[in-house]
Amino acid sequence: MATEILMPALSPTMEEGKLAKWLVKEGDIVSSGDLLAEIETDKAMMEFEAVDEGVIGKLLVAEGAENVVVNTAIAILLEEKETLSEMTPTAFTTEAQDKPDPSTAVQASLSIVQPTPNVYVRKTRGRRVFATPLARRIAADKSIDLNTIVGTGPNGRIVKTDVMTVDTVPAVVASEAPSPTLATQTAAPTLAAGSSSDAVKIIYQGRDYSKVSLDGMRKTIAARLSESKQNIPHFYLRREVNIGALLSVRAVVNKDLAERNVKLSVNDFIIKACALSLQNVKSANVVWAGDHLLQFDASDIAVAVAIDGGLITPVLRNAEQKSLSALSREMKDLAVRARDKKLMPQEYQGGSLSISNLGMYGIDNFDAVINPPHAAILAVGAGKKKPVIKEDGEIGSATIMSVTLSVDHRAVDGALGALLLNDIVKNLENPFVLMV
Repeated sequence: MATEILMPALSPTMEEGKLAKWLVKEGDIVSSGDLLAEIETDKAMMEFEAVDEGVIGKLLVAEGAENVVVNTAIAILLEEKETLSEMTPTAFTTEAQDKPDPSTAVQASLSIVQPTPNVYVRKTRGRRVFATPLARRIAADKSIDLNTIVGTGPNGRIVKTDVMTVDTVPAVVASEAPSPTLATQTAAPTLAAGSSSDAVKIIYQGRDYSKVSLDGMRKTIAARLSESKQNIPHFYLRREVNIGALLSVRAVVNKDLAERNVKLSVNDFIIKACALSLQNVKSANVVWAGDHLLQFDASDIAVAVAIDGGLITPVLRNAEQKSLSALSREMKDLAVRARDKKLMPQEYQGGSLSISNLGMYGIDNFDAVINPPHAAILAVGAGKKKPVIKEDGEIGSATIMSVTLSVDHRAVDGALGALLLNDIVKNLENPFVLMV
C-alpha cells in the first residue's frame, strides 16, 4: 500500500522547515534508516531518515522549498512492484494539498524531544489517522478499522504493537480519547500582535526599502520571546561584581593552559559560578511546569550563542561537576556547531538558567528576556575600570562588571532570587572557589 512521507517535526519548536536537499530520487529503493533528505529546522540542519522500506514513487516538494509546514506530504513511498499508475487519481492529491491540522502541528512541536521518524497520515471519517506503513498493512490484513485504535507511538501514531493487540484489548474510538499532549496546552504561539503588514507599508509609502523575509528561526524567536514577555511575570535584580581577582587568576591559569591549547574566557568562570550557586541555592534550580515546579539535582546551564539570523542556547549539562577547562572546551565546541547549525535538539533543550553575555560588545548592562521554561536568565555586561572606595576609605579603581538576573516570579520569589544572585557574585569575586 502506498503511503505518504510527511514533513517531520525535528525540534520542539518546529512548525515548518526548509527541504534543503533530497538525498533520494524517484525510483530509488530505500530501507529503514536510509537518509531521505536534509531538512533545515528553526534551529539546525538535520538529516531525515526512512522508517520503512519501499520505493520512492514521487517527490511532492521541490528541493530548496522553504516554509514547508510540519505534517505536509513531501513524498510518496510505494511498495515493491507497486506503481503510481495503479493508484486511484485522487488517492493522494487531496491530502497532499490539505494543510495539516494546526493542533497536530502543535502536538508535534510540543511533544518531540528527540528527532523522530516519519509519521504517515491518512484522512479517515473526517479525522487524521496517524500510523506507520507496517501498522497499516497489518490492519488491512486483519480487516481492522484504524479509527478504533488509539496509537501509543510518538504523537499518538499507531504502531505495529497497537494493531497486533487489537484482538485482546477492547477497541477505543480515537476521537473520544483526549490528547495527553494537548490537554493542557493552548494553540501554537503566533508572532507578536502589532500593526498589520499593509498598515505598516502605508506608513512608509514613498520610501525606498527592501523586504526581508522571516526564516523559521526568526519566527520562532519572535513567537517564543513575545510569549515570554506576555505570560511570564519578570522581575529584575541587579548587582555589580568586582572581577579584579578573577581576571588575575584567569591570566595566571591561561599561561599554564597555553601548552594544552586551552584559553579560559570570563564567560567560563560565569558558567561555573552559576552552576555552583544553583547547588548552593537549590530552591532556585527549578523550571515552571504549569501547575507545579520541576526542581533539579544537577546544574544544567544554557548559554546564548549569536548565530546567523538569530540565537540559540546550547546547554552545558552537569556543569557543577566539570572543571573550567572542560567547560571551556565543551562551550567552544557547542558554539562552533551552533553557528554551523549542527546541534542536535538534545544539545539545546533543557537547563534551568540561561546566561546572555553582551560584554564583548561593550554593553554596560541590559535586561534579558527569560527563555521559557527557564526560571531565570543572567544578563552580563562589560567589565570596566571604575572608581571605588576601598576598605581603608581611600579612593581607588577596580574592574567592575554589571549583571542583571531576570527572574520568573511564578517560580522564584524576590528573596530567593536575591540569594541566588548574591551567591553568584560571591563565587565570581572569589575565583579560587571555582577552581576546586
